[in-house]
Amino acid sequence: MTEAVTQAHSAYSAVRDGGAGLIDLTSRGRILVSGSDAVMFLNGLVTNDVKSLALNSWMPAAFANVQGRLLAAVRIIHRADGFLVDTEAGTHERVFKLLERFTLAGDFQVQDLTNDTATLSLQGKGAFDLLRPDFDSEAALERGAVFHAPNGCDILPATHTAESGFDIFMGAGDAREWREKLLTRGAVAVDEDTREVLRIEAGIPRYGVDMDDNTVLNETNLDDSISFTKGCYTGQEIIIRIKHRGHVAKKLTGILLDHDTLVAQGATVLSETGDEIGRVTSVCVSPRLARAIALAYVKFDYLAAGTKIKVTDATGTVTILPFIPGGWYQSVAP
Repeated sequence: MTEAVTQAHSAYSAVRDGGAGLIDLTSRGRILVSGSDAVMFLNGLVTNDVKSLALNSWMPAAFANVQGRLLAAVRIIHRADGFLVDTEAGTHERVFKLLERFTLAGDFQVQDLTNDTATLSLQGKGAFDLLRPDFDSEAALERGAVFHAPNGCDILPATHTAESGFDIFMGAGDAREWREKLLTRGAVAVDEDTREVLRIEAGIPRYGVDMDDNTVLNETNLDDSISFTKGCYTGQEIIIRIKHRGHVAKKLTGILLDHDTLVAQGATVLSETGDEIGRVTSVCVSPRLARAIALAYVKFDYLAAGTKIKVTDATGTVTILPFIPGGWYQSVAP
């Protein structure tokens, strides 16, 4: 077994077996929106209700076009200095341009903090114990809350693996010290390939892989990023219409294959009778399940768990996401 394989196994086990894996999220974009008109403009641009977002809290949200198709999935963090929009690396530039065009329309400032900041994530049951020295002893571990640590960092409960975990937002100059401190405390660095396996096992879609600007937001399982009660925003008419219609024509789901051989990304999903019913977007071999798994868009009539399907020469079943329901679905803290 090579050193790289051994390290990957150690990182995977740390996240899934009660330890803590350290994931570097610094490649993500971080954009600060501020000014007296920030809430008004943001609320008209994103799918969730920014007006309801209390100070020192965060929410998932999305940018959509007028057809309800996804432009970016983001997190919005309400800080004392404004709203920090945290976005995937692949949508960073797009989100910045979407926001920047409104800076001349009112008291609405947009500042790209990406190069001046960094984000690290601890994932796994042991994450809280590793971070305990950095929490105020009175801090409550509520999901959606943001804890401003005495050292100036923002810490929030978050998952990227279906396990409990925390994201830490800091200045770029503090990232090396934080990384070394967490590794010294017992965290295991997670490499990119292992991170991708953990993501797929958790059923978390990735922009540019599992979704793009041809994807209707309702198809993505990102319902917690949508407010179905707030006022007008870009794409609302289509998104709400689909909601009231009852369901989308297809939806992102999980496929559990009957073997451990990978199928191709983009492969066609077929019904047992050979009808084309979807396509694969992400695929990996799950170490915990010892089988190949995939994320795929599948027609609504075939979404029931246990439905038999085919992918090229392989067979398998539709399954409920996440593939591995880790500690995030049980509690934030031990």
